[in-house]
Amino acid sequence: MSDFAARRTTMVDTQVRPSDVTKFPIIDAMLTVPREDFVPAAQREAAYLGENLDLGQGRVVLDPRTLAKMLDHLAIENDELVLDVGCAMGYSSAVIAHMAEAVVAVEEDEAMAAEAQEALAQVGADNVVVHVGPLAEGAPQHGPYDVVIIQGAVAELPEALVDQIKDGGRIACLFMEEGLGEVRIGYKQGAQLSWRSEFNAGAPVLRGFERQVAFQL
Repeated sequence: MSDFAARRTTMVDTQVRPSDVTKFPIIDAMLTVPREDFVPAAQREAAYLGENLDLGQGRVVLDPRTLAKMLDHLAIENDELVLDVGCAMGYSSAVIAHMAEAVVAVEEDEAMAAEAQEALAQVGADNVVVHVGPLAEGAPQHGPYDVVIIQGAVAELPEALVDQIKDGGRIACLFMEEGLGEVRIGYKQGAQLSWRSEFNAGAPVLRGFERQVAFQL
């Protein structure tokens, strides 16, 4: 039988800490949340590899380093409401639940959303609500949000998600351009976002987040 607890410690010691992620709530959450319970059964043995975990149909569980560094730059406080877009089977939401007051986890795949609800209940993440619907639409009925994080890459950020960020709030996006990816943190002031580039990463572009091509007649 695999010693997943030991693998969690190794993941944090070899993937997370060396990436200059030192905030205690992130380290504690990633040492605590059983990542293997939030992936398909056939991929449990691969749960702690330092790479994106392929879920098929252009969806992944982001590699531990990328998620940890996103959370580090977002600096989520324990009184904040977080929108987790593309939660898949709920791992990212379970981690964020350790640092936020509440999490709204958006998933458009009904089967994955159901598995997320079950797995989140199993780990006692009772401050997470799973919302089933298109990722690009977010969950406006529960917002606005202090923090938005997207579990996959974007080529273009839907305006619907920008509208759901509180004035003074922030968003983490992995922008992919011509095969190169960069995580940026956006800070909202009024109706505008100002972006700061933070680190390189990679993931498939999510459906609904592709660059819109303008057709000219």
